[in-house]
Amino acid sequence: MDIIIVTATAGDVPALMVSAGALFREDGGRRDPFMDVEWPERDGRDYYTMMATGPACLALLARLATPDGPVIGHLTGQMKEPDALRPGVVAAELVSMRVAEEWRSRGVGAQLVDRFLAWAGEKGANRATVSAYAANSDAIRFYRAHGFVPMSLSLQADL
Repeated sequence: MDIIIVTATAGDVPALMVSAGALFREDGGRRDPFMDVEWPERDGRDYYTMMATGPACLALLARLATPDGPVIGHLTGQMKEPDALRPGVVAAELVSMRVAEEWRSRGVGAQLVDRFLAWAGEKGANRATVSAYAANSDAIRFYRAHGFVPMSLSLQADL
């Protein structure tokens, strides 16, 4: 079955919220006991509308290439504000990405990332960033395979 990658519009926000909600449950829900896994579908409408329509934002949907094909994944990204400590960097952040489990390792994620990187280049970015949970070795391996390399490490302690 063919897959298409489309740029989300305001009309796609409900589907984007559902895909993001699945990501929150699958990733954050397993790795962060404080993650509010219901937030995207309960309170995320304004945020995901901005991601789909904002001039410095990108929202992509992966769909089955059929009439009204179901959404099998998404990617959101945004241009970052300039950083006074790194004046030569124009960064685009891959904020979130999910591909439905049954469609993983079939090139869907690669298509999403390729579209994001092309968009970032068109926006003038010279660096792309992404973060992943340290325990999500599959995501880290995927991003590394697409040219992302470790830059920093964030640590935390429960109090």
